[in-house]
Amino acid sequence: MLCRMSQEAGEQVLVVPRRIFDEIGVFEGIRTEGLQAVLARLLDPANHFFMDRAAAEKDPSHKQLIPYCVFRCGDRILHYTRGQSGGESRLHAKISVGVGGHVNPVDTGGGKTGSLAYHAAVTREIDEELELRQDHAHRIIALLNDDSNAVGQVHLGIVHLIELASEAVSAREDALAELGFAALADLNGPWFGRLETWSQYCIRHLADQAVNSKH
Repeated sequence: MLCRMSQEAGEQVLVVPRRIFDEIGVFEGIRTEGLQAVLARLLDPANHFFMDRAAAEKDPSHKQLIPYCVFRCGDRILHYTRGQSGGESRLHAKISVGVGGHVNPVDTGGGKTGSLAYHAAVTREIDEELELRQDHAHRIIALLNDDSNAVGQVHLGIVHLIELASEAVSAREDALAELGFAALADLNGPWFGRLETWSQYCIRHLADQAVNSKH
């Protein structure tokens, strides 16, 4: 979970009160129903604010909003191994299929608020972490929650699916080690146990979609 997890001094991150999450309906894993209404609630400036990250990481009464971007080329998924420089020691050496990070005050530049600031953060995170030599369109396909562990309890993922025409992608950061593409079947098969929890949920969801599309 979370690509850029370095805890810089005084970093401010976007959070929603756990109360808001409870009101929209607690779930575990992937949620695809009613996304438009739920996102409107989460990204309403009246329902979120910036909080000191060091405090937020230890405060399950708030959820940090995290764009989690999955890149797909045909039936192959971009993946990487989280390196030591990623900062979040609880996730080191895990395989991830999600690129993303926190929404920060810098994303409100030019007076952006709400969904505009959020999508500015998505663009910034992708640009900081990956070199993409192609146009890419993306869409939000799910929300992601995992309260079974300390990392998940303080984060809420917004899953983006980015479709690529080629595998011409490289990493800009050392934290994205062993970057490459693998078949969805392999990630959902022999590699599954090496995936971080959020990636397991995403891969299982995409695999289920692939099966359903054939019927």
